[in-house]
Amino acid sequence: MEPIDSERITVRPFEPADADDYFSWASDDRVVRNLRRTPLTARDQALATIIDVCIPHPWRRSICVDGRSVGFVSVNPGSGDHRCRADISYALATDFWGRGVATAAVKLAVARVFGDLGEVLRLQAFVDVGNRASQRVLEKAGFQREGMLRKYTYLKGELKDLYLYSLLSADTGTNSN
Repeated sequence: MEPIDSERITVRPFEPADADDYFSWASDDRVVRNLRRTPLTARDQALATIIDVCIPHPWRRSICVDGRSVGFVSVNPGSGDHRCRADISYALATDFWGRGVATAAVKLAVARVFGDLGEVLRLQAFVDVGNRASQRVLEKAGFQREGMLRKYTYLKGELKDLYLYSLLSADTGTNSN
């Protein structure tokens, strides 16, 4: 597949008008298989998720190609003693897999999130050891693999080993606290 020019890739807040696009990728089991959610079964679920979850979320953005929503990147900041870190996750429509879109979107998110979430100094991602594509995305975006968490969590009924990746704001030059 041809790579997509990074100039065509943006991340922006979700809008209710994204519902049809959101449904097209969030209803695909291949897209959500590594997420805690199940595939959507109706467009109204997509609209409700955008309104009730995406828009009020502290930092969830639509990954867009030519303005069309093709996935999401989400950063969940910690609180209290964990306010220095945030978990990052993402998903992308299968038509855009292997074309540089996820890597570009994660890089765009990293460039913004440390400024938007001022107390966050560490982004971390948990990746199934079998999900080599997602591991490559994180590595290309500058994340470092810290180790493997053995038998760490259940995902859709299956006990999983996960790799832990991290990126510090100091690694990007955006904040050196």
